[in-house]
Amino acid sequence: MVTEKRIELPQGTLDFLILKAIALEPMHGWAISERLQQLSHDVIQVQQGSLYPALHRLERRGWIKANWATSENNRRAKYYELSATGRKQLANETAAWRKLTTAVEHILTLA
Repeated sequence: MVTEKRIELPQGTLDFLILKAIALEPMHGWAISERLQQLSHDVIQVQQGSLYPALHRLERRGWIKANWATSENNRRAKYYELSATGRKQLANETAAWRKLTTAVEHILTLA
């Protein structure tokens, strides 16, 4: 569904954005969601019903690792971080995304 400010992510984009969100440091689920919303200027808002299945999918693929730790609110939380395979996947997806968006931009500009 497309609203005034928020847009629905194309299939597969959430996984890519999660990998990017945790590229710098391990984060728990809520923090990943907040980071994506903040960096997108509220255009992207990830619901828990989408986020946690994506995190489990990425973990099964071996692209992220999870460990339990204490959060900044002194609560127990599962922290996610990129694996070596996840870093390679992020690099590949970043290159593919840039190639695609450049091509679409060319079409939009010239058509």
